[in-house]
Amino acid sequence: MKLRDATLSELPEGVLRPDYDRAQLKPGIVHIGLGNFHRAHQAWYLHRLMQQGEALDWAIIGAGIRPYDSTMREKLLAQDCLTTLIELAPSCSSAEVIGSMIDYLPIEDGNRPLIERMAQPDIRIVAMTVTEGGYFIDPATKGFDPTHPDIAHDSNNPDIPRTAFGAIVAALRLRRENGIGPFTCQCCDNLQGNGDVLRQTVVSLARLSDPALADWIDTMCSFPNSMVDSIVPATGPSELALAQQLGIDDQAPVTHENFRQWVIEDDFCAGRPDWDNVGATFTDNVHGYEAMKIRILNGGHQVISVPGEVLSIKTIADCMEHDLIRRLFTKVAENEIAPLIKPVSDMTTRGYVTLIRHRFSNPKIVDTTRRVAFDGSSRHPGFIIPSIRDGLAKGIEVEGLALVEAAWARMCEGTREDGSEIEPNDPHWVELNAKAREARGNPRAWLEMRQFYGDLADEPQFADCFVKWLSMIWGDGMEVAIASYLTP
Repeated sequence: MKLRDATLSELPEGVLRPDYDRAQLKPGIVHIGLGNFHRAHQAWYLHRLMQQGEALDWAIIGAGIRPYDSTMREKLLAQDCLTTLIELAPSCSSAEVIGSMIDYLPIEDGNRPLIERMAQPDIRIVAMTVTEGGYFIDPATKGFDPTHPDIAHDSNNPDIPRTAFGAIVAALRLRRENGIGPFTCQCCDNLQGNGDVLRQTVVSLARLSDPALADWIDTMCSFPNSMVDSIVPATGPSELALAQQLGIDDQAPVTHENFRQWVIEDDFCAGRPDWDNVGATFTDNVHGYEAMKIRILNGGHQVISVPGEVLSIKTIADCMEHDLIRRLFTKVAENEIAPLIKPVSDMTTRGYVTLIRHRFSNPKIVDTTRRVAFDGSSRHPGFIIPSIRDGLAKGIEVEGLALVEAAWARMCEGTREDGSEIEPNDPHWVELNAKAREARGNPRAWLEMRQFYGDLADEPQFADCFVKWLSMIWGDGMEVAIASYLTP
């Protein structure tokens, strides 16, 4: 059965569907970056509100900025922007069709359709999921990087921007000129202080071409920090087959684990849906939640995926089945990461480590090791290196974290231990690969990448451990190195 509005009443028994009249929905949100995570997370929360008869004037209009987004646009428009969510618990599965998205804007050079839609007064939130590495951050200073070619283009051509941030600035310029007022800019990516990061990017870009507009945006718009969490694999043939087995012809289904969390700072300049009525948490302590999640879950993903890639282990669940990698995660998380984190009101740090260990081990979630290890040049500085710095400052052991960094250097050499090739898996792969090859004979060469490591090469407690582990990995193999770390 082709998934469309007209066929919702014919969905197989047991598949939940929208109870609201989608024809009556009115837009309130533009979301840039319609990947699987957004549709399984933010769109789901809004859908559940609509199931209760709430937030019917907050429907989502999807948007993209790159040519490859056109493929997703075509798939979703062909099925009236409906998505089948398939929840995969360890012992069972369930399915639900969500309908909170009602349109997907055309993707054009210069982003005119996106700019004009964001400039309309009914849009009160512009949200985005564009990956951690998409915010034009200088990895050394953590400040805005104005030297990127796309940023240079947008500052010189503010009416025909290439980036999502340039489009936001152009739309806010129109709103200011037309007396419409600001909207909330909402980041839903895995960045610590993600709202602050988004503010930095948008305001800094605006300042390059229009300082007065930059001041207006900084004063009038809000950029709430938030923490988002759910494991959502990419969609491939097996996920398409799961939808087919349900009796649904969905060209863009999404599988996800049986866990979601959304913690949000309540700072919305133009109103918001009551997401807390369906399980989201509004709090002034977003940083506490996100520190726990980013350091243990996102950092933990790197702890297991990088050695897993070198050892030719296909999925995260398979990594957790590997005795050495599972024990590596537990020891590093409990001894070297958790002691650096303050617990939040409803979760201890050790309890959170246990929760993440169970989530990573869910065999129904086919989350590939390669996907999780992608973009290490953003993820290691964001998820691992802060724990190394804090550990050194507080006198906590960093030997396991040094092993993880050595494993990353080994992975970036581009071959697995079985001799197979690791295809380029990072925007900076050429540089990483060259340094990794040099580091095989001179391990300290890897730490010379100060844009990632800063002065850590000058910290003997970390650097000496790194040299030891990378030398052992190349000399004796990944498993021997991990076993050595695990030996009391």
